[in-house]
Amino acid sequence: MEISSQREILRASPKSALPELTRDIALALEGSGPARSFGEVRTKFARAEVAIVVGTSGSTGLVKEVAFARPSLLASARASNSFIGAVAGSTWSLLLPLTHIAAVNVIIRSLELGTIPVDLRDFEGEYPSVDFTSIVPTQLYRAVHSDKRLLRHLQGTKAVLVGGAALNSGLRIQAQSLGIKIVKTYGMTETCGGCIYDGLPLNGVEFAIGENRLIKIRGSVLAFDYLNSSARFVLQDGWFITNDLGEIVDGRLHVSGRADDVIITGGENLSLIAIEATLSIRFPDLECAAFAVIDQQWGQALHIAVVGEVSETEISHYLEAAFGEIAKPKGIHSINSLPLLGIGKVDRMALAKLIRHE
Repeated sequence: MEISSQREILRASPKSALPELTRDIALALEGSGPARSFGEVRTKFARAEVAIVVGTSGSTGLVKEVAFARPSLLASARASNSFIGAVAGSTWSLLLPLTHIAAVNVIIRSLELGTIPVDLRDFEGEYPSVDFTSIVPTQLYRAVHSDKRLLRHLQGTKAVLVGGAALNSGLRIQAQSLGIKIVKTYGMTETCGGCIYDGLPLNGVEFAIGENRLIKIRGSVLAFDYLNSSARFVLQDGWFITNDLGEIVDGRLHVSGRADDVIITGGENLSLIAIEATLSIRFPDLECAAFAVIDQQWGQALHIAVVGEVSETEISHYLEAAFGEIAKPKGIHSINSLPLLGIGKVDRMALAKLIRHE
């Protein structure tokens, strides 16, 4: 197709005022304005169907320019609003950076309700009240443990969507005990963000467990293409195959963790997600991450990074009792904050590099 017959893609500035950005997104969805890109996107033109493009990179660091057509974006927004009971006039707040699909979703959900999100990204003073918001587990942790202003904001909503990374049960219980009404979401950029809420699919979405226990998703919310690598966007009979492990219990999806979050240490498999989940139960006030360091003796040696004060001996004994001697950490490291990949996932590779340079 000639460039002249394609649709122009213009980058949306992360610092754009929300009324202006909301208008630009509305025009992109209507087809009367250029497509809009968020994050790292270099492609300048796309097929006419493309309305929004989001640059995303996983643990490999390879950027994927994920393209969305209008039907997927609207299906996601409408299904999300329906699930949580949002109606015309309901308000959302934006607490997420405008480089990810989760933030774009907040804007489109608001458009569907006839409102504009309340921009709280650089807000000074007491947060105003809204009906709904969307955050990542790191933000929830801060609200529960230190950020009283954010805590009050979340307590005043009808529902708080929490996604972008694993939400451990200990943190969820703490937050709910403080009056925060949490909806745990699961999805990825390719599924227009969260499309499974509290283990249940949104309208128009299906999930199943495929080979090697990998979760697969299909339905109205799937992306259109990878603009910079179309050959890598492959659906199997309409299913998008994730890199996450899971199981279905009583009709609900339970996510076990990423396939590449299982390490082999001393010849045995060990789930980093399971390690973190177990620690969160025993140490609910501790922010922690499990990661692996290449080791001549163990192959992959388990290490733990912690934010906060805790007895290293107590962590070591607790994990050994829970999983056996193989889960005794080869190192426990106190750091100021966990490095993040995207808006919520811990960057385990960065942790490993940090330890190697100690």
